[in-house]
Amino acid sequence: MVEPERLQVLAKRPTRNGEFVLYWMQAAQRACWNPALEHAIFLANEHALPVVVLFVVVPDYPEANLRSFAFMLAGLGETARELRERGVLFVGRVGNPVEEVLKLTEEARFVVVDRGYLRHQRAWRETLAQRAPCSVIQVEGEAVVPVELAYAREAWSAAVVRRKVQPLWPRFLRPLAEQEPAVRSLDLDLFGVDFSDPESILAKLPLDRSVHPISWPSGTKAARRRLDEFLENKLDRYTEKRSDPLSDATSKLSPYLHFGQISPVEVAWKVSQSGSPGAAAFLEELTVRRELAINFVLHNPSYDAFLGLPRWAQETLLSHARDRKPALYDLEELDQAKTDDPLWNAAQTELRTTGWLHNYLRMYWGKQFLRWSADPQEAFRNALYLNNRYLLDGRDPGSFAGVAWCFGLHDRPFPERPIFGKVRPMTPMAQKGKFEVEAYIARVRDQTQEGG
Repeated sequence: MVEPERLQVLAKRPTRNGEFVLYWMQAAQRACWNPALEHAIFLANEHALPVVVLFVVVPDYPEANLRSFAFMLAGLGETARELRERGVLFVGRVGNPVEEVLKLTEEARFVVVDRGYLRHQRAWRETLAQRAPCSVIQVEGEAVVPVELAYAREAWSAAVVRRKVQPLWPRFLRPLAEQEPAVRSLDLDLFGVDFSDPESILAKLPLDRSVHPISWPSGTKAARRRLDEFLENKLDRYTEKRSDPLSDATSKLSPYLHFGQISPVEVAWKVSQSGSPGAAAFLEELTVRRELAINFVLHNPSYDAFLGLPRWAQETLLSHARDRKPALYDLEELDQAKTDDPLWNAAQTELRTTGWLHNYLRMYWGKQFLRWSADPQEAFRNALYLNNRYLLDGRDPGSFAGVAWCFGLHDRPFPERPIFGKVRPMTPMAQKGKFEVEAYIARVRDQTQEGG
């Protein structure tokens, strides 16, 4: 059974006849450890009905491009196969998500939705709840602790969330019992696109094709292989080596978490059972910092703008907006890594060509925009644009909060200095004492040459 705290009735309508229970899959793109799917199966079994899973490809999804669509569709092909093995029909469609869901609600007794935290994701679910002819139940599965329990208003530091979520781990950090559908739905006659051929779908979408796909394997199986490798070979040295971009001590699970291809509860559960000395530090990132980011986008209406920063950070950065900068670069120069900072250029090149960047380097990368922009608002816009354009885990609560952190979010004031004001600085000279900068630059250069 799914914990009742994960359930929220978005719309309550009189129970009516229907041919199936509909689960609109959007945030949780997986067939296992998926509370929304399990609750849909529970409702269906209770009413002796089959379950239908609908996924809608949104051609104009905000800031998405060929790279993000290719990764997503490859994973969804695997999800469709795994649902079929459970006797559940997976229907894929292309179009406006609410309109496509509403087409199937005419035959549904209930609609179950998973939970998204960004404003457009929330708006879709709110509109569906207003227009659906049947009850709509939202199930939260993309946070270890349901966000309202973690903290019901905007939190200004990790300490606030930590005090709330850690005592709740015994209740929510546990395996999810999965049940078999009592009635199979594979014989239902519902049209949909073929997710076993993602290239044919991609070819028909009006996408930004200037950001090429990358070679990362996609899907739940790939995510679990990466998790197993992390548990076996990296977690023990995570605490000591996680800030070193050359140590390869991080999980690299963020793209899979972003697309819902693996459950954060599954990851946290397996880490908590490992007995590793690195478990506590990793759980801090996954269940405190990650949920702090979710809290930020959920409760701050300006999470993607300079205005979403703490007032002290806005004021100090604006007071230093006219400080002399070492150089000014336009967006094209930044995009193509044409600055006078070899470390930043290497980070931007890795980000652009691989779709991933070590978190310590992301912090350094994000802060340098202040040094090269006419004002802090432009710096914020450019950092967020490049972050969301290239990173596989861009456009995620963690990415929005991560970029905003570079400008003072969830941090404290530091001694005042030029350009940064009271925002924590990270300068090129200081990085040489943190890790082997030249070795990192050489590695990126070699990888780029190998990739053509």
